[in-house]
Amino acid sequence: MTNFIKVLVLVNLIFYSNKVYAGWMQDQFNNLKNTNVESLKQTPLSQTKIGDGLKEALKVGIDNTVKFTGKTDGFFKNEAIKIPIPEKLQMLDKALRAVGFGKPVDDFVLSMNRAAEAAAPQAKDIFINSIVGMSFDDVMKIYNGGNTSATEFLKEKTSKQLQDAFLPFVKKSLAQYDVTAQYHDVVGKYRSLPFSNKMPVPDVEQYVLDKALSGLFLILGQEETKIRTQPAARVTSLLKEVFK
Repeated sequence: MTNFIKVLVLVNLIFYSNKVYAGWMQDQFNNLKNTNVESLKQTPLSQTKIGDGLKEALKVGIDNTVKFTGKTDGFFKNEAIKIPIPEKLQMLDKALRAVGFGKPVDDFVLSMNRAAEAAAPQAKDIFINSIVGMSFDDVMKIYNGGNTSATEFLKEKTSKQLQDAFLPFVKKSLAQYDVTAQYHDVVGKYRSLPFSNKMPVPDVEQYVLDKALSGLFLILGQEETKIRTQPAARVTSLLKEVFK
């Protein structure tokens, strides 16, 4: 092989090698670029962001809950949370109406719901304060839980505290709307009926308190579910990021 031919072969080898190398480098660059993009897409949310997002979701849910329940007819015209006449009186509702006591029964039911509606806004700060002390374990368990996990957590952890703090407002509202007098009026008529002594009736304050808190938790659970399942309910950028 002449020197000229050897030079040509060497040049071709160098050119081919450079071309192959350049192609390999381009492939590696493309792979790296794609990997980086995928990595960014799959980057997990920080613990802080998850915690902040969950607490913000609860605050939004609490705001909506109080807005929906703490207004005229918020309880009374919402069949899901309307406070009915106590069950033991309910069994004799027709009997009371049959002997002309329908209006006192209706007034009593309306007054209980008005009391709950008036007291509901007082729960806002109590609910919000109760979410401040959540641990990271609590946050992650709730975040990865069901659609009402946060609501159930609050119900389990704070019900007694909420009752103690909420009761004075319920009493005040009951007095304002004359619920106690309405209740005693209905109960007095109930006790005039045969066999009523065998079916004692509940304390009106505790009854309204229990029903009012149950209603608040029910609506809060519905609001939490909306945020978790409906993009339109995620009204802040943080909620959109955390619950996407």
